[in-house]
Amino acid sequence: MEAKAIAKGVRITPRKTRLVIDLIRGKNVAEAEDILNNMNRDASRTVKKVLVSAVANAENNLGLDKTKLFVKEAYANEGRTLKRFRAGSRGHADPIKKRTSHITVVVAEKN
Repeated sequence: MEAKAIAKGVRITPRKTRLVIDLIRGKNVAEAEDILNNMNRDASRTVKKVLVSAVANAENNLGLDKTKLFVKEAYANEGRTLKRFRAGSRGHADPIKKRTSHITVVVAEKN
C-alpha cells in the first residue's frame, strides 16, 4: 500500500525543487528526513513538509509502520506561472515569470 501527499501552487520553481527531490527518491523515510534537515535550500523545507504529510497519511489512514516506509515516488510538476512586468530601458517592459510548483511525494512500505 502507498500513501500520497501533494502541495500545490508552491512559490518555488520546479527546476530548483527537482534538485532536492532527486536526492530523496528511493530512500527510506528516516534517511530522507535527515537529508532534507541538513540541506541548505529553500525547497528542502517545503519538500520535507510534504514528506512528513505523506508519512502521516500512511500511519493514520492506512495503519502502516513508519520504520518500513520509503519514498516510492517524488516529483515536482510545473504549476501556474505568475506573469509580472518591470520597466525596461527605452520605455519597454521586461517580463518576469514567477513560477510555481506542484510537489508530490508517494511513500510505500518495503516488503
